[in-house]
Amino acid sequence: MDGLGEQIRSMRAAVADAAGRYGLRVISSGSPVLGLSGPPPISEGPRYAQSIATFRALDDAHTACACHIHVGVSDLPQALEVSNHVRPWLPVLIALSANSPYWAGRDTGYASWRTISLARWPVAGPPPFFESPAHFDELVNGVIETGAVMDRSGLYWDIRPSSHVPTLEIRVADAVATADETVLLSAIVRAMVATALRAIDAGEPAPRPQSEIVRAACWRAARDGLAWESVDLPATSLIPVTARVDQLLTWIEPALRHHGDLELVRSGWSRLRADGNGADRQCLTYRRRASFPDVVDDLIASTTISGSDSVALAQSP
Repeated sequence: MDGLGEQIRSMRAAVADAAGRYGLRVISSGSPVLGLSGPPPISEGPRYAQSIATFRALDDAHTACACHIHVGVSDLPQALEVSNHVRPWLPVLIALSANSPYWAGRDTGYASWRTISLARWPVAGPPPFFESPAHFDELVNGVIETGAVMDRSGLYWDIRPSSHVPTLEIRVADAVATADETVLLSAIVRAMVATALRAIDAGEPAPRPQSEIVRAACWRAARDGLAWESVDLPATSLIPVTARVDQLLTWIEPALRHHGDLELVRSGWSRLRADGNGADRQCLTYRRRASFPDVVDDLIASTTISGSDSVALAQSP
């Protein structure tokens, strides 16, 4: 994780430097904070032309950024079993990473509006429980035949087997503000996959909450972030979000210890619990002067400095 952090900080600095040569600045946010002058430009080429013809105004509103984390798996059957085990924890990852309360110059009232915006696509949100690779292939081929997706890369599920590399892709998180938060999420996701693999090897069945309940839990996490309550999947009862995060960390603790990430995750969670996620910090900045440009200025700074420094910046007058 130390090496990953160095790579992320280096890449962010390189992108910021390149943008600066054109008089531009870079922010890591799940959504555009300021108002848009119109639909975003679409790259040229046959694939993008087909997308516009198929999805129409959905492409116009698809201005959002996520944090996709790939974890290596041996094959499709293993990827699907891990997906089944990780699926009930998707709302917790949404709550931890929420970083898109504002969209094009308006307060959405959500901590992660990117999650809600993405859910409008035909195949998006939490995936179903997969009975087998044959079930997965049958479902994917079916939605392709309907024209709801152009190919397997158009499956916008929050977890999916990658269509081009041998990984399981966890795609549920907003693009978080700081490099430190990206490392924190990566450590948690790796430990989740490792814990799921251990459960699979032990013959433990994956929890099977109903798809509608998982989707409702993800909606609630997108609305409230780290505030209020979370759905205690696979049940439907509500518990404090912080308690649900603690449940996740207890579940993955052996894997965190094995990878040497336990203290990193504990300190990162302690910081988020005290100072809030990206959405909380954006809202804190906005409340000072009711200024969206202030939010952007703070995001510019936090994108290329450490997490602790960015929190100090957000709390300064």
